[in-house]
Amino acid sequence: MAEFLLAHDLGTSGNKATLYTPAGELAASVTCAYETRYSNGNWAEQNPLDWWRAVCLSTRQLLERSGAHPADIAVVALSGQMMGCTPVDSEGNALRPSMLYCDQRATAQAAQLLSRIDQKHFYRIVGHRVSASYTLEKLMWIRDHEPEVYARTAKTLCAKDYINYWLTGRMATDYSDASGTNAFDLNSFRWSEEIIEIAEVERALFPEAMESSALLGAIDARAARETGLLEGTPVAVGGGDGSCAGVGVGCIRPGMAYNCLGSSSWIALTVKEPIVDPQMRTMNWAHCVPGYLHPSGTMQTAGAAQKWLKETLCAPEMREAEVAGRNAYDLMDEAISRVPAGSHGVLFLPYLLGERTPWWNPSARAAFMGMNLATRREDLMRAALEGVAMNLGLILNIFRAHVPIDAVTMIGGGARSGVWRQIVSDVFGCPVHSLNVLEEATSMGAAVIGGVAAGVFSGFDVIDRFVHVQETAIPDAERQALYARLMPVFEKAYRSSIEVCDELAKLNL
Repeated sequence: MAEFLLAHDLGTSGNKATLYTPAGELAASVTCAYETRYSNGNWAEQNPLDWWRAVCLSTRQLLERSGAHPADIAVVALSGQMMGCTPVDSEGNALRPSMLYCDQRATAQAAQLLSRIDQKHFYRIVGHRVSASYTLEKLMWIRDHEPEVYARTAKTLCAKDYINYWLTGRMATDYSDASGTNAFDLNSFRWSEEIIEIAEVERALFPEAMESSALLGAIDARAARETGLLEGTPVAVGGGDGSCAGVGVGCIRPGMAYNCLGSSSWIALTVKEPIVDPQMRTMNWAHCVPGYLHPSGTMQTAGAAQKWLKETLCAPEMREAEVAGRNAYDLMDEAISRVPAGSHGVLFLPYLLGERTPWWNPSARAAFMGMNLATRREDLMRAALEGVAMNLGLILNIFRAHVPIDAVTMIGGGARSGVWRQIVSDVFGCPVHSLNVLEEATSMGAAVIGGVAAGVFSGFDVIDRFVHVQETAIPDAERQALYARLMPVFEKAYRSSIEVCDELAKLNL
């Protein structure tokens, strides 16, 4: 009898391969990094072959380190970064680097769509506004700027779908990733003929869409040779990382909210009916759990802003970490904890790669405001974490206008920081729970999806075997009141920067 569920999580910075037992135990985990190429201010690309190499290498290392035999693997399931655009030919070969979710180059194509369809009508169909962030607009950009690539394109795939093809030889996607393309009708769960026609791209470029917990196929002979897996091992369709994380964090039924604090960050809920924001600031996705939707609000850079902070301002912590054998982020937290809430009047706008929720402005830029001659490096460090938390607070308040939210569960690499969790709790004004698993929640969700697909599990409630609350940050009344006064100033600081950021974007420096 097969003993393990194999999950891959194709993230922004690398692929995490994990083995779980049906009892919910993490047996082994391996991460293989790959590079992202940032250019031209708001372009972000990865080589899809790097994903495949990472999947093959991490799978072999995982089997070796765990001692698991390939015959012990019950199913393979993938989670992956969403909203990308990976054009492939009929044999699955990538025709250019993949344009990531955070790539904002397709602003002219978004404008083309808006000249042909009302934004609110578009939002009611797909659950998202027109934006350069999405697959459809990126595909239009390829059509307009790389016609030779477009002419050779057989399908456009998301990250996990590209890997699934190389595992099974079948091109398809799931409803959650389809709902991140801006071409999928969430009312009918079909590709929107109306929007695809308006965009002037071919319907045939979009793959078959199905439930996340359906079986896609099985490991073929070529994939078996390269990954070390057994030919014939079942492969689930899997899901986009946001919806997989919803499963992995236990957000599988209405009444719960969670925040993923990774390279990017989002807040998401599980609902039966879409949350329709009059200003269209939030999005609705298909959930990996059939019958539910997964509304969310997403910001571009969170953990990525923390990493930028470390590499730009925290050389002393990096040197000390190397000498003392410690984690630089832990040392940063120690310095930040000595700075009072409000960072001595310094604000940070965390828009290092434009912004999605709540502003939907690809020209937004980051800034420190409020500095004076007494400002210290540590003030800037705390202000950076507070800036991310306050932008997330704006997202949470949008949802609170529709549903009550009394607590939030936090996952992702940023949730390892007790200082950051407390800041978020103080800004949100509610308890913030962290789980026994933080960075594995997305792959854990994929594993549960795979288990359901392969018949190992009868349903998604099994996630209760996998996760439980480990710690809870409780808001401090005094700091909560301070952040409540600071939030309108933070919002005003962004609005006052719009014109300057637009002018900088036009200069294209």
